[in-house]
Amino acid sequence: MAGSVLDTSSADEARARLADRLLAGRRITSPAVEAAFRRVPRHLFATDGISVDVAYADDVVITRRGPDGRATSSISAPWLQAYTLEQAGLRPGARVLEIGSGGYNAALIADVVGPDGTVVTVDIDADVTDRARTGLDRAGYRQVTVVHGDGEYGHQPDAPYDAIIVTVETPEVAPAWLDQLAPAGALLVPLRIRGMTRCLTLRRHEDHLLATAALQCGFVPMQGDGRHPTRRLALRGDDIVMHLDDTSTEVNRDALAAALHTPRLHAWSPVTIAMSDGSSFESLHLWLASQPRPFGTLAVNRERTPAGLVDPQDRFVCPTLLTADSFAYLAMRKLDDTTWQFGAHGFGPDAHTLTTDMLDLLTVWEHDHRHGPGPTITVHPTGMHLPESDGPQLFVTRRHTTIAVTWPAPEQPR
Repeated sequence: MAGSVLDTSSADEARARLADRLLAGRRITSPAVEAAFRRVPRHLFATDGISVDVAYADDVVITRRGPDGRATSSISAPWLQAYTLEQAGLRPGARVLEIGSGGYNAALIADVVGPDGTVVTVDIDADVTDRARTGLDRAGYRQVTVVHGDGEYGHQPDAPYDAIIVTVETPEVAPAWLDQLAPAGALLVPLRIRGMTRCLTLRRHEDHLLATAALQCGFVPMQGDGRHPTRRLALRGDDIVMHLDDTSTEVNRDALAAALHTPRLHAWSPVTIAMSDGSSFESLHLWLASQPRPFGTLAVNRERTPAGLVDPQDRFVCPTLLTADSFAYLAMRKLDDTTWQFGAHGFGPDAHTLTTDMLDLLTVWEHDHRHGPGPTITVHPTGMHLPESDGPQLFVTRRHTTIAVTWPAPEQPR
């Protein structure tokens, strides 16, 4: 495994450069997390044949793929690992459970919590846990417990945990995680909300969980009993795909595919963005997903799609409004060297209505939510009382929990 990593530069030097970048970018803010990134040898957990430079790049390293070629396990981007470690607020002696293994992140955690801490990492794939165990032993973190099992059920023998860090995308919070979390503990979970994944820092608040921080992110999806697959509608083979997260959304795949052969309708709003303002995308995407209407996300392979056919703002997860036979996605066009304009492209018989709706939503976001605090995200046991608000709300109900996304009420004119 690690022995075949190509030594294009010194691992020690590459590791130091990575830590320096994370510090400069304010991803690392505490001495303990900085020390962990400077000590833990990331290249020992990487796949065969990659260079040290790639192993220490601030990017994802795919370590395993399924039969369809999609990633099923990876080493997350260091900036995101640093973020979750800082959010967890780990201290020496803390007890930590990691859901979704790979080894490197567990080693970082173990370095932070020290010899008196407890770290358990769980994964459903035996090949992944074998690789994690080998990497941890080689890196000198033999104290980490590696468990081959379904992360949906956590690991009761070492509970309660001061932090549970989930490193796979999940549609909800598993009951076992709550049962095994200490009363004041932090739950870090990449929660999928209508196709939009946000890494939430969740803590107990009265009878529910409250997100004290939320960050856009991407992880491989949960496997096992916690799996909740999205519907994948291939509109032009694998090159143009619509993903639906809601079982209640009714569309006709053939009709949507046929809509691609209709003229593309362009509509542009007065809302613009400077490319340096990347944080606005997180807010806008979640705002569009928060509407109580049929909604999906569009993924496009631009290299294999004819120019001018579709041009979504985001080629991986683009917010899309739907009817049974039509759709309109978020689009952008360049106005000058620094400014872009938001709009919509629509296809099908309802294209005019959907693009108009998209522009109306852009206008409301610009006026009421773009510069505000963003939504409050809470997680409630399904069947329990849900919060009421004067502002827009979305409720996403899963098997065990209901996710509530509550936007601030618009300010009334004086």
